[in-house]
Amino acid sequence: MGAQPLIRFLLAVALALASLPVHADFTGKVVAVADGDTITVLRDKEQVKIRLAGIDAPEKAQAFGNVAKQHMSDMVFGKEVRVDDRKKDKYGRTIGRVWVTSAECQVSDCPKTLDAGMAMLTMGLAWHYKQYAKEQPEEEREQYSFAETEARNKKVGLWSDAVPVPPWEWRHRGKSEN
Repeated sequence: MGAQPLIRFLLAVALALASLPVHADFTGKVVAVADGDTITVLRDKEQVKIRLAGIDAPEKAQAFGNVAKQHMSDMVFGKEVRVDDRKKDKYGRTIGRVWVTSAECQVSDCPKTLDAGMAMLTMGLAWHYKQYAKEQPEEEREQYSFAETEARNKKVGLWSDAVPVPPWEWRHRGKSEN
């Protein structure tokens, strides 16, 4: 391969790579909590809507929806979080894993070691969103699935309901009734 074709090839590769979406982890302060799986983070003076990866919490008008939102608020509102940015969804939200300092930490420089999505599953306030589980690393997928199963078995949170309705079914019912 001569110099000209090599340069053209390298330029084509560089252009292709430049067009790929860039996902970088970031930190910011939580300034809003929409519900049990969606928050807004202030990052460099810009508000970024975050949909927690791997979980689906009840909708606000659904059973346990307000409880899930309150628990998420108690856990992250007004706090600095780290977001492991995975992708953007069709609504432009960042899909990511959200890390926050544990409430037990009593000093100012605690590490962000609490996975907010895992906490919601453990408290029985979200489903492991299996429709998107293939997008999770295997270890995380297994941990999330286990956390949901444990909450179900202990009948905590929404699992105390006789027939908990997954949010994706609840949303579909609402659309089909219109």
